[in-house]
Amino acid sequence: MKQVFLLAVCLFFQFLQAQPDTLFLKSKTPKYDGPEWIQKNKASINLNEVAFVNWNSGGSNSISGLLGLESSANYTDKYFSWRNNAVLRYGVNKQEERELRKTEDRFELNSDIGFKPDSISNWFYSAKLNFKTQLANGYKYPDKETPISRLLAPGYLFFGGGMEYSKNINKMSFYFSPITLKATFVLDEDLSNAGKFGVDPAIYDSEGNILVPGERIRTEFGILINNAYEMEVVKNIKVKHQVSLYSDYVNKFGNVDVDWQLDFDFKVNSFVKATLGSHLKYDDDVKTTRPSAIEGETEEAGAKVQWKQFLGIGFAVDF
Repeated sequence: MKQVFLLAVCLFFQFLQAQPDTLFLKSKTPKYDGPEWIQKNKASINLNEVAFVNWNSGGSNSISGLLGLESSANYTDKYFSWRNNAVLRYGVNKQEERELRKTEDRFELNSDIGFKPDSISNWFYSAKLNFKTQLANGYKYPDKETPISRLLAPGYLFFGGGMEYSKNINKMSFYFSPITLKATFVLDEDLSNAGKFGVDPAIYDSEGNILVPGERIRTEFGILINNAYEMEVVKNIKVKHQVSLYSDYVNKFGNVDVDWQLDFDFKVNSFVKATLGSHLKYDDDVKTTRPSAIEGETEEAGAKVQWKQFLGIGFAVDF
């Protein structure tokens, strides 16, 4: 319910922002200063450390770090908009007497291009591409012998076209695509043979030999709805909201894959910043497991909601 309430608040603020300045005055053609490329780059590092000496309440020494890199290049003119950005985040944690563990691993590319028929319209004919994966192996700790994810296992690609509404396309947008390709990559032999992330598993004979290898790429065609919004709530506090809803036409139409991120950025000064974030995901193709009645074996438990929350304080530089 907490996540639903936050989503409703974000949508309400966007509704207010989307209203015209007046309902009685005729809209004026916005001033046009010519085509423009705007490039932004941001690097950040968050560090957290806890140390104990003779602490009677107990505790474990720990240190964690998160590195973030983000780059964007956006072009706008009277009729066209082309937005591109790349995001890289990687974090680790080390506690006393425990192995180094990964806490964050994200690599994402986005490219959106839009065209509007006249200069005063807020509707764009739009095409979007999104690609995301991870860089390092993922494990179900404390087991570090068997990876449960790798580079391009999984990897996700979305590509489609539709309509997008926005008064300021770099700050707020609603996007609807009736035809979107979703491709899931599992380019690891063990994971694809096991049928992870929704691909078809390998077929074995009675002796355990592989007759048909597991599927490496799964493709779907469905409907995609995106909503993104960025605003300054109060001075030095910004909120960034992005939600993606996808449903495949062929495989269980009506089951909706959800990817929702909500981030609050707190600016202390030009270099010191803090971030409070929430990331909620649900993918019907990503199944979980649970212990079975047979000792040492597991069985499928279906898809579940995934949620991650993080708080970081550190340094950030825009260049």
